Amino acid sequence: MKNKLQDKVAVITGASRGIGHAIASLLSKQGVRVYDISRTVVLHEEIKKSFSADVNDYNKIVKILQEIASEEGQIDIFINNAGFGIAGVIEYANKDSIYKQVDTNLSAVMALSAHAVKYLKKSKGTLVNISSVGGVMPLPFQAAYSATKAGVDIFSRALANEVKDYGVKVVSVLPGDTKTGFTAARVIENNIEDEKQRQNVEKSLAKIANDEEKGMSADKVAKLVVKCLNKKRPPLRVTTGVGYKTLVFLQRIVSCRFLNFIIRKLYCKKEK
Repeated sequence: MKNKLQDKVAVITGASRGIGHAIASLLSKQGVRVYDISRTVVLHEEIKKSFSADVNDYNKIVKILQEIASEEGQIDIFINNAGFGIAGVIEYANKDSIYKQVDTNLSAVMALSAHAVKYLKKSKGTLVNISSVGGVMPLPFQAAYSATKAGVDIFSRALANEVKDYGVKVVSVLPGDTKTGFTAARVIENNIEDEKQRQNVEKSLAKIANDEEKGMSADKVAKLVVKCLNKKRPPLRVTTGVGYKTLVFLQRIVSCRFLNFIIRKLYCKKEK
């Protein structure tokens, strides 16, 4: 007997490593034909074909999706996973870095979702957007990153209502701290004039990096995504881990001031 995902066609951005690769691997085991779009072509046996493209190159990705749809006759799943993080005091952030962060993590997600929906309407498929707990629990010294992930979550919820009548499902996934190459790839801008402030930032980012290194595996996030894809009516928003689910729930019932106070205590400790 075929499972629900057998013979489906999935396209994942950034499936060359981390969460994207874990999702690709698990989907492949479910009988899904997986295509990857990454800046560098990857040769993983779980991926039927990998295309080299930056998610900000909209026209190139439109052509790639046309090629996949022409070959397969359908696209059933589209997963916006590609992204990166910048960190540091926003006051000293490089303007170009901020724009690149927003373009890659949010603008590209919106633009590619808008195009992918054209295929998903035909297949009554599912769009999955990888957001972050950092989008609802905004992290100091990662303000731009948190802002983009909050945007992804809100965009997903808005889009879900637009496409519901066409049978398209939208899922926003909010992983907590996850052990992947994302930590090492984070761009840290530490051109800070105030030495005490520099030390505070370094301590905060060291804590965040340590939490990520001790965090859940990418496989755990992948299992949650695949579980959602197997559901007839997947949830609109999902979070991984009991602790993170509690934090996301907490932000619904406490004041913003109190929540920011807790986050400050965790990540903005000053030297006495």
